[in-house]
Amino acid sequence: MTPEAVVNIRDVSFSFQTELNSLLVLEGVNLTVEPKDFLGIVGPNGGGKTTLLKLMLGLLTPQCGSVFVFGQPPRKVRARIGYVPQYAQVDGSVPADVLDVVLMGRLAHSTWGPKFGSAHIDAAHDALRRTDTQDLARRPIRTLSGGQRQRVLIARALAANADLLLLDEPTTGVDAHMEKGLVDLLKQLNDAIPIVLVSHDVSFVSTHLKRVVCLNRTATIHAAHDISDDVVADMYHMHVQPVRHDESCGHAGHGEPQ
Repeated sequence: MTPEAVVNIRDVSFSFQTELNSLLVLEGVNLTVEPKDFLGIVGPNGGGKTTLLKLMLGLLTPQCGSVFVFGQPPRKVRARIGYVPQYAQVDGSVPADVLDVVLMGRLAHSTWGPKFGSAHIDAAHDALRRTDTQDLARRPIRTLSGGQRQRVLIARALAANADLLLLDEPTTGVDAHMEKGLVDLLKQLNDAIPIVLVSHDVSFVSTHLKRVVCLNRTATIHAAHDISDDVVADMYHMHVQPVRHDESCGHAGHGEPQ
């Protein structure tokens, strides 16, 4: 384990147990996340991407191998991990505004439960400022677009004083313009915090991130610029036609490779 590593995953295997059999999802996975990493995890459905994030969070425990975050078992440092799940549910019938949702990230730091003092409110406003959503503070959460909601959920994670940010498919349901803004935001946040991002979009990850984990039960790690047709075909066990992302835009700038 390198002293400066944020996440160390060593020889990890994980299976889901059912009454009839055992389903092997991850096998012999090794991964290190460094302090300045902007790391993407890509692979087919069922390849183990979300499972790997849940192991980093301590929500699951591997049958074999070890997972350490900040040198500790993940459950002991969960308050230092910001997590934005793929399908974050916010009940639209609840009269919560954006500031209320971001303050939920302060619950682990509040000795009064859902009652928040000025320090917590200041931390929430700072998180809104960092995600450029301060003008939405009093907007009902149900009125936000997909891209605005993702920014608010990232703000909730930052409000918890997170030292590591994990995101599961953050661009799902986000239009091209909002996607570009979200990418720019994550790049800015990455100056101060390591980010691990799960995506189904190989070309998106290889265009915008620093390193890529290709995961389909087993894992291989590449510099983002080294992701080739052969690497993708090996991961999916079939030929896949990648789509090139233009750096200047989101999905609207797609074109086939030249």
